[in-house]
Amino acid sequence: MTGDARIVALGGGHGLYATLTALRGLTPELTAIVTVADDGGSSGRLRSELGIVPPGDLRMALSALCADNEWGRTWRDVLQWRFATDGPLDGHALGNLLIAALWGRDGDVVDGLEWVARLLQAHGRVLPLSDEPLEVSALVRGASESRTVVGQAAVATADGAIEELRLSPASPRVPRQTVEAIDEADMVVLGPGSWYTSVLTHFMVQPVGEALERAGDRSVLVLNVGHDDEETAGTSRADDVRALQRMAPGFVPGTVLVDAEHCDEAGLVEAVDRWDANLVTAPLRDGGGAPAHDVDVLRQQLSAIAAGLGLAVRASERGVAG
Repeated sequence: MTGDARIVALGGGHGLYATLTALRGLTPELTAIVTVADDGGSSGRLRSELGIVPPGDLRMALSALCADNEWGRTWRDVLQWRFATDGPLDGHALGNLLIAALWGRDGDVVDGLEWVARLLQAHGRVLPLSDEPLEVSALVRGASESRTVVGQAAVATADGAIEELRLSPASPRVPRQTVEAIDEADMVVLGPGSWYTSVLTHFMVQPVGEALERAGDRSVLVLNVGHDDEETAGTSRADDVRALQRMAPGFVPGTVLVDAEHCDEAGLVEAVDRWDANLVTAPLRDGGGAPAHDVDVLRQQLSAIAAGLGLAVRASERGVAG
């Protein structure tokens, strides 16, 4: 294949930030598609007050793609800056306010994100899963009974196992650029991240779920590391795979990337074999002990998978942290 590989990464929050940090530099044709169900912190407050898409995860994705020069790093830091006051600004990220202002001025979610990308001289673009805010709810099985939990923050920290995930509105508006990016991608990367509210949510939005099914053989599913995620506490990576198989039976990824610590978990190989997908294992966990991916190792593995697909990727470079 000639030309730069077109790579799309889907997710939200810190998981997507890690993926984008790993992928940046491999290709200039990099697109992030971000969940828009967050209802906590600064994003949740702006969403509630202004009725807008929560900007926080979009801001983080843009920050991960900033130019690796003084201009890009400075504006990244400004966007990530949080106010600490005794008043109503306390806890707000300046980038969230800037994005909200652009949306208020122009009324176009995608265009507003492109303006911020230009400010950062971003190495790629950021698109929303939907251009209207989403509300996630879940049926959670506790020790004695099942209950309905409403809101991304509540679902992510609910005590118990998630049995069923729901989305409102059930058929949200999806920007055409979001579906086009998946259809035109040479490689699609899903995960890591909060499995239900940042990864599986994409499959619940019909146009995006259908596009992901079409991109199955070009897709890489990156499983989480560790066992510290509250959202999937008490479950295994095999459980994560089976949850995706139940939700999106038509989706069959080409590759599943798993941390070496999890490769011997009961049922994982069998679950991946149901897809007849390529299972790749590597020591992905950050050596510092945090339940996070080592970005350098993740970059090496994704670069090798891309090369195996016959894609033209550039020499790896250390991503911009922060």
